[in-house]
Amino acid sequence: MPEITTAERAGVGRDGLPRPTEDRVVRLPNAVVLLDGATSPTPRERDGGWHSRHLAEQLTHLDGDLADDLAAAIARLAAEHELTSGNSPSSTVAITRWTDADVDVLVLADSPVVVFTDTGVEVVADHRLRDLRGRVDRITDWRNVEGGWWVAEADPAAAHRAVRASWPRDRVRAVLMATDGVSCGVDDYGLFADWQSVLDITSEKGPEAVLDEIRAAEEGDADRTKWRRPKVHDDQALAVIRFTAGK
Repeated sequence: MPEITTAERAGVGRDGLPRPTEDRVVRLPNAVVLLDGATSPTPRERDGGWHSRHLAEQLTHLDGDLADDLAAAIARLAAEHELTSGNSPSSTVAITRWTDADVDVLVLADSPVVVFTDTGVEVVADHRLRDLRGRVDRITDWRNVEGGWWVAEADPAAAHRAVRASWPRDRVRAVLMATDGVSCGVDDYGLFADWQSVLDITSEKGPEAVLDEIRAAEEGDADRTKWRRPKVHDDQALAVIRFTAGK
């Protein structure tokens, strides 16, 4: 069994006030799932936290094809709660699953997975949402449509648009999984030289130390002029999976 450590912290709303986190970390016997909820374009009583929480409850077994398992979970959630495409909250999904032979990764929307192998560092990321920002007027109009970006909402077909990768298990040393409230420390703020630096911090000080550095930087930019962002602090979730060779 790999060694798994996690850190989670709630952010604030657009009004700057504290509110419950919409991120989720799910530990399964053979996998870790990371979810980051987003509210519907037409907000109702079900927000992104509701979606990530209920989708997590559907992801109890990951024993088949990862996209098929995720699609089935999305379909069950949509059927049980009468969710409709284009008018429902949603969640990013990142999955790392291991067997005795392999490590499999699935990423849907902007929660990357970083895999440290015997030959280097490989980032599994879905850049479609990032690539559309600044190019279109209403980013939500491009959710789960051809030429747009894909996320877990009410249409199970989105699961098969995920970015995927696999490695022999004996090649994988460690895996980092991050929601965008953490990956911004590398991708946007430049607080860490690279993902290896992030892994080193988790080894020396624990995963909470990574979250601390990001929060401290954001507090120093409370007016959001250095780093343009909708909220001072986003929700944060980080999972670290360390593998032992041959186990």
